[in-house]
Amino acid sequence: MRTLMSGTAWVHYGQITVETGNDVFGMGECFGGQVNGLCGAVVPGGLFLFTGLHTGDVAFTVELHDEPPPVGDEWEDVVEVSFRPEGPAALVSWAGEQWWPLDGLAEVDYRVRYCAVGMDEGHRMDNRSEDEPTVERYLLQFWPAPPEPDRIVKQTSAQAAYWHAYAREQPVPPTPEEKAEAARLAREEQDQAATRARWEAEVREWAGKLPGERLRQLRGTALSLASLDRPLVDALAEADPTTQRQVARWAIRRAFTEAGLADVDWIAPALAAMDRGEPLPPPFEDTCQPWDRLMVDERVPQTVVTTLDGRHDNFSQQAMALPAIFAEAEPDPLVAACEAVWSAVSTLGPGRYDALFDELRKSFPTIA
Repeated sequence: MRTLMSGTAWVHYGQITVETGNDVFGMGECFGGQVNGLCGAVVPGGLFLFTGLHTGDVAFTVELHDEPPPVGDEWEDVVEVSFRPEGPAALVSWAGEQWWPLDGLAEVDYRVRYCAVGMDEGHRMDNRSEDEPTVERYLLQFWPAPPEPDRIVKQTSAQAAYWHAYAREQPVPPTPEEKAEAARLAREEQDQAATRARWEAEVREWAGKLPGERLRQLRGTALSLASLDRPLVDALAEADPTTQRQVARWAIRRAFTEAGLADVDWIAPALAAMDRGEPLPPPFEDTCQPWDRLMVDERVPQTVVTTLDGRHDNFSQQAMALPAIFAEAEPDPLVAACEAVWSAVSTLGPGRYDALFDELRKSFPTIA
């Protein structure tokens, strides 16, 4: 026999635990399916122990044996459970206020006997101060043994009877397989809820109805246009590539005309090349040089427009229009159309895009 702990242990709320790596959780869960209510061993890796005293010190001894020791006649209440540590063990007071290591317990199956004397006296005392006598003693004994159901060896006190009745009222906890299945179903439900949430958010983004897969993959300016005129975006997506490219060029010229850029001498040749389907001439062979020239050329008009979100009312209209021409380089004609129409909308500003959309539909009757 080896003594792992001997002395006094601090109890609070009439409880103390043995923990081995995993915290001992809900009180009821620790006793579900047991016949005894003094030593809960249902949660793997933990023991939940009741005392009669609510708060204060009780005499407590922990022993490790090689075989079952005899039950002493002095003990009033005795119960047994099976237990397997899941790491270093310790006797732990409520909320971890104090703890006492139980070195020597291996990660093997043990039979555990919990013996008590004075539970009713401790319960009547309720709270014990340091100058009051110790009325309760407890003994916790371990010895190697295969698992078997818990049992009540001896019952004397009213407190033990109360907690035994409590244990019998607790539901039998789920098996590990049932817990795993419940966790799987919970994850599946979460995944389904997340999928629904994403679908609902996407429906809201697309103004109440999901488009075809082509537009869903495109997103970008197509999504922005859908917030203004969803039927127009659907019609653009259904148009043939030639019409889509023509719409893009129409919108580019419309944006440049609105911003007063169409007749600027280094811009007009680019629009003419666009109309012929030819590569854009310098400085439009890259995206940086046109911006540089736009900012320094004194012949470029300087007008402002309110942004579509209404946050700025002095944004350069020419800066809004210039990105339209870069849509000509888009290999996908639907992308080009959406990019160019969005730039034109931004160039005109709030309150005028309905008129722009009407113009577009009149210019391209196939886009209903």
